[in-house]
Amino acid sequence: CPASPIHYQYNPIKTLKTSLMGSINMLGLAKRLKAKILQASTSEVYGDPEVHPQPESYRGNVNPIGIRACYDEGKRAAETVFFDYHRQNKVTIKVVRIFNTYGPKMHPNDGRVVSNFIVQALQNQNITIYGDGTQTRSFQYVDDLLDGLVKMMNSPDEFTGPVNLGNPDEFQILELAQKVIEMTNSKSKIVFLPLPQDDPLQRKPVITLAKEKLNWEPKVKLEEGLIKTIEYFDKLLKKINH
Repeated sequence: CPASPIHYQYNPIKTLKTSLMGSINMLGLAKRLKAKILQASTSEVYGDPEVHPQPESYRGNVNPIGIRACYDEGKRAAETVFFDYHRQNKVTIKVVRIFNTYGPKMHPNDGRVVSNFIVQALQNQNITIYGDGTQTRSFQYVDDLLDGLVKMMNSPDEFTGPVNLGNPDEFQILELAQKVIEMTNSKSKIVFLPLPQDDPLQRKPVITLAKEKLNWEPKVKLEEGLIKTIEYFDKLLKKINH
């Protein structure tokens, strides 16, 4: 299902059904074929965390009736059925909790913060920050995530996860906006809007388990990843506008 609030909140029932029913369907297929299956879970299972940074043992702080619940609880329920299929039907599962990921090939209307800021900055539009910008996120470049997914699938069958895949370098949203403006030589101004309901105030993974079990940690620093992502969006917007 979509990972951006603007998209998954458009049809919340479909979002929830996709996460849960989609998982049940795929797990049934994996059971019949005796296949190994990976769940791309999410840091959103931690909700608006009261423990910082977040280890896999943290059970989260999620509002089950809020506007983000269709995604958060859908992913949590999907983890449940993955582990129940593993225990009851001996399906070989791999569960990863993916933290904020960015990079080339993102949709310009993706709705998440990195793509929003870059597209706005390249067009000298106002950069919109929800809240005061002091909320934090950890941004992982797509190549690092792919490396982690491959290593997870190649790990011993008895290692099911869940395991955090994310970059432990933590940045304030305001800091990211200022960095993007600087790197794009943009004339954009920063505009602050109200923070949506249940929007997490901080997010940072503990990746000790990934280091120990997968010999994995992210290699790409934020500035390096932003350069590649800005270059991609710059070319894309020029193509769209001509």
